[in-house]
Amino acid sequence: MPTIIHFEIPADDVERARRFYMELFGWEIKKIPGMDYWFISPGEKAIGGGMMKKADPGQTIINYVDVPSIDDYARAVENLGGRVKKPKQAVPGMGYFAICLDPEGNTFGLWEVDEEAK
Repeated sequence: MPTIIHFEIPADDVERARRFYMELFGWEIKKIPGMDYWFISPGEKAIGGGMMKKADPGQTIINYVDVPSIDDYARAVENLGGRVKKPKQAVPGMGYFAICLDPEGNTFGLWEVDEEAK
C-alpha cells in the first residue's frame, strides 16, 4: 500500500528552521553536498494519515509529530521562536493535538497519545 515517505519544510531562513526542528524534536538535518537541500531524518516510527472536509479555503496539509507531552512541546515551540496556533484539544479516547507554526510560518501539528482523553 502506498505510504507517505517524504515531507518538505520550506523556509526563508533555512538555518533558523533547521535549529528549530533539531532542538524541538531532536531530528537529524544534514545538507546534501552540492545541493541547496537538506535531508531530514525524523526517526523510524511509521505514520498514518486522515482526510476531512476543509474547515476554510486556506487550510493546508498538516504533518503531525508524536510527542510525549503536548504541554512541554508547546512551551518549547514558543521558546524556540514558533507559535501555538491552536492550543491542546482532546480527541476523546485517542489523545490530544495542538497546531503550531514554526518560525518560518509553516504549520505543523503535535500529537500526544492518551486513550483516556476526554
